[in-house]
Amino acid sequence: MATFPDQAWFSEFQARVNQDKELSVIGNWFSTRFSITVDDSRRVLVVNSGQITQCIMAPRFDSRPVFGFRAPMAIWQKFLTPNPPPLYNDFFAMLMRVPDFVLEGDGLVAMQNARALQRLMNLMRKESV
Repeated sequence: MATFPDQAWFSEFQARVNQDKELSVIGNWFSTRFSITVDDSRRVLVVNSGQITQCIMAPRFDSRPVFGFRAPMAIWQKFLTPNPPPLYNDFFAMLMRVPDFVLEGDGLVAMQNARALQRLMNLMRKESV
C-alpha cells in the first residue's frame, strides 16, 4: 500500500492527475515545477499542460521549483483525508487560516494557475476523483 509521501504514492497520484478529464481541459496552460514539502522531505513535481511528467523524489539544486507548499505531516494528513475537517479541505483555506501551511517561492505563478492547481491538489485525495 502506498503511503504519502513515498514514491509509490506519488506514482499513483501522477496516474490520477494524468487521467483526470477535468484537468485535461482546464490545465492546458498549466506548466511549471512546484514542490510538496512534508516536514524535511521535499518532492518536486514537473507539470506540462496539466500533466505531471516527472516526480523528483530527491531534488537537488538543479531541479528548483517555481513555488511550493510546505507543512508538517499532521497538516498533510488532515488535507488528505476523504472528508477533511474545516479549513483543511482546500489549499486556499489552509493558506489563509493554517499558519503551518506555507506557500514558498513565486506565489504569483501559483495564483495564475489557481483553478488547475486547485484541481490537481484536490486529486491528492484518492476519493476526490
